[in-house]
Amino acid sequence: MYLAYSILYLIALLFLFPFEYLKRPKELRNRWVRERFGKYRAEEQKRRIAEVKTSESVVWIHAVSVGEVIAAVPLIKKIKDRYPFREIVVSTVTDTGQKVANERMGDIARIIYVPFDLPFAIKNALRRIKPSLFIIMETELWPNTIRILGRSGVPVLLMNGRISERSFVGYKKLRFFIKDVMKNVSIFCMQNELYAERIKELGAEPDKIKAIGNFKFDTGPSSTVPEWTRILRRRETEDRRQTREKEFVIIAGSTHRTEEELIIDAYIKLRADFPQLNLIIAPRHPERFKEVEELIKRNNIQYIKRSEIVNPIASALPYFCTSALVILLDVIGELSSVYSACDVAIIGGSFIEHGGQNPLEPAYWGKAIVCGPHMENFPFIDDFYRGGGALKVDLDTLYESLRSLLTSPEKISSMGKIAKELYEKNSGAADRAMEIIGKYL
Repeated sequence: MYLAYSILYLIALLFLFPFEYLKRPKELRNRWVRERFGKYRAEEQKRRIAEVKTSESVVWIHAVSVGEVIAAVPLIKKIKDRYPFREIVVSTVTDTGQKVANERMGDIARIIYVPFDLPFAIKNALRRIKPSLFIIMETELWPNTIRILGRSGVPVLLMNGRISERSFVGYKKLRFFIKDVMKNVSIFCMQNELYAERIKELGAEPDKIKAIGNFKFDTGPSSTVPEWTRILRRRETEDRRQTREKEFVIIAGSTHRTEEELIIDAYIKLRADFPQLNLIIAPRHPERFKEVEELIKRNNIQYIKRSEIVNPIASALPYFCTSALVILLDVIGELSSVYSACDVAIIGGSFIEHGGQNPLEPAYWGKAIVCGPHMENFPFIDDFYRGGGALKVDLDTLYESLRSLLTSPEKISSMGKIAKELYEKNSGAADRAMEIIGKYL
């Protein structure tokens, strides 16, 4: 079965390789090819930390993209604190994952591209990295990688595991194969009992399964609050207290195609009643920044791009002294901190069949959360709905729901307080994971 899988994987790779290669910047292509085939240069294998002692034990953590990288941060920092002389290698698939990993962990971990799931590429990587432990974030069940590592004596741990409804349906069709793959995994640490039950149904041995919580409840903001957000607090005076109800800030975070149009349409309608209403739009994918900018232009909305704000006062304030701000957040890595400046956070990816983006980033700051109908990626959001920390709306009711919130500042405040309480109540998953990881280190 593994041979058939490898042949199909190779065929797909041959077809996709030219597109994946050419879409990357020229200066990145050679490194991407080398590392995806498991060939890491000697100088790239040294940790970029001053006065580092040679490590006899390497912990390799795979986090496919941005979401998994962010979730891995609290765990990686705890591993580094407890085992300071063990080298940490973090692999990703996407370029944005690489960027975020370098920004958040580049001083404590070596960041690489994961090898293709082909035996020779994986064996190349093993010879160079020599891991003593391999940790998979969430549920990246690459058959050859898991089998080869497991049979090489490297414990494979799945951390912060989750299986969406869509993935569950797909995996069940290949249960006979997936069950064999999972025999090489030492332990499955799932986010909740639902995911634990799903991994069990797919064939994982019950005594290897633990529900320990979601690492994302342990994830704080990526950086300090950016200085430029001061332009959103420009009227913190006596006059501001008199007009506070008309100076709200809405952030639409990690939005996907078609969602920006929906949000901008609601924003234009809201401006009729709230002429000082501020909006920050943060597209999920950097390659869509220009596309979203063009959409804003077509709607004749005055705006400024975050990348153009060098000095908060000099760059932006003169243009928005008497009108609302619309800011296109066209940079990576600031959103989790920028949520601190909002009153209401609209969660991207929830108005299309994507499954939603992370609602815990605004919850950390105690902000009112508004979600669309598709939050399947974050089943814990039901606790927020029931508790009153988040509001579920649909495409037709977004405007009315936002308008209702903006006319009720006390409700916004109450929702934010509840969201913060739920966030703090559910923290601690990374500590529980460390108790398990410690047995292998």
